[in-house]
Amino acid sequence: MRELLSFSAAFLIGSIPFGLLLTRWQTGIDLRSVGSGNIGATNAMRASGVGVGIATLLLDALKGIAGLSLAMWILQGWPHGWREAVLLAAPVLGHCFTPWLRFHGGKGVATAAGVLTWIDWRLLLAGVLAFAAIMATTRFVSLSSVGCALVVGTVAPLVHGFSGLTCGVLGTVTVVVWRHRQNIVRLLRGNEPRVRGSSRNASPGR
Repeated sequence: MRELLSFSAAFLIGSIPFGLLLTRWQTGIDLRSVGSGNIGATNAMRASGVGVGIATLLLDALKGIAGLSLAMWILQGWPHGWREAVLLAAPVLGHCFTPWLRFHGGKGVATAAGVLTWIDWRLLLAGVLAFAAIMATTRFVSLSSVGCALVVGTVAPLVHGFSGLTCGVLGTVTVVVWRHRQNIVRLLRGNEPRVRGSSRNASPGR
């Protein structure tokens, strides 16, 4: 019962659509109706400006931290094996498949970063460095997000071996990459927009 409650708590905290709420509060716009239609930070920045985009990024990351923190309080300890794997993925699954939006949602990058902040700063650092390097050279948010996820998925088993934590990270990476499948198709076709100075050309990566 505690495991179910902890997973549900982490999932529900992860499901709070901060980008949608902040954009609606700031501009009255439904974020799902503009740009890429995504509820994450990139589209929020496109619709409402840099301030709302940064706030969305930070709050989406905090969902990962808060969700796991509450789950640990409920469990009164750290789970092991498959329970650990499921719990680590819960906030990201909540963000990507929020029940408040008919199980549609964002792409999970910022919330996954919050989860990594909670479990291992080394994985977070590897992901951030990968994102920054790819972004600096390509200007594709989507490619940077996918590359970041793949690097984290590669580093996790090297650091933690075959464990519940690694399985949770790999599951989360799989969800993030899958949520970017349309961006990957556009990248392969050569029509994925790059981030420029104009919001009109901003990528729908997150």
